[in-house]
Amino acid sequence: MHRRAAEILRDYGPFPEIDQVHGVSFDGHLVWFASGARLNALDPDSGELLRAIAVPAAAGTAFDGRYLYQIAEGLIRKIDPTSGQVLGSIRLPGEGGYSGMAWAEGSLWVGQYRNRRIHRIDPETGTVLRTIETQRVVTGVTWVEGELWHGSWEGEESALLRLDPRTGEALECLDLPPGMGVSGLEADAGGRFFYGGGSSGRLRAVRRPAGRKAGKG
Repeated sequence: MHRRAAEILRDYGPFPEIDQVHGVSFDGHLVWFASGARLNALDPDSGELLRAIAVPAAAGTAFDGRYLYQIAEGLIRKIDPTSGQVLGSIRLPGEGGYSGMAWAEGSLWVGQYRNRRIHRIDPETGTVLRTIETQRVVTGVTWVEGELWHGSWEGEESALLRLDPRTGEALECLDLPPGMGVSGLEADAGGRFFYGGGSSGRLRAVRRPAGRKAGKG
């Protein structure tokens, strides 16, 4: 496994009335992040919060190119980001402990923290289509340029890891400074990861290593 220190590009926050960051996603322009009772839209260039949607938002967040998806209360809710309307929901498998979510290949990829798993889930039915076993706890999930990455945060140690999506083997690791949490993970097309800082109430941007494969996985 190739290992290196993460290069932190920017720190966002703290934000008014936000003391916890959960899931993180990106819609091509704005970074969306969950903070318990709402989804917040951040301009990553100016660092300003532009709007918020009142919806239960306690874990992973994803964007499929049109709609947002948000985990809370054992459900994944589908949300229109323009109107803020909840369009529907699916129930997650009863194991619990869900901690990150991404969209790729027409599916939702949902992390389970303690179980060290990432499930590929049908967004219409909630059926688990496959499961990837990982080597570390999962606190965020993203696909970018054909690569599967997840965040991990245990005690004072946290990192961003690239996995082999077939075997779950960790291929690359970006180590974060001690004590810096990771809660939610997303990538943009400009070479950045965005992740939540847990109970710090902050978001951070990290330089993403150059992709090895064209096209989203």
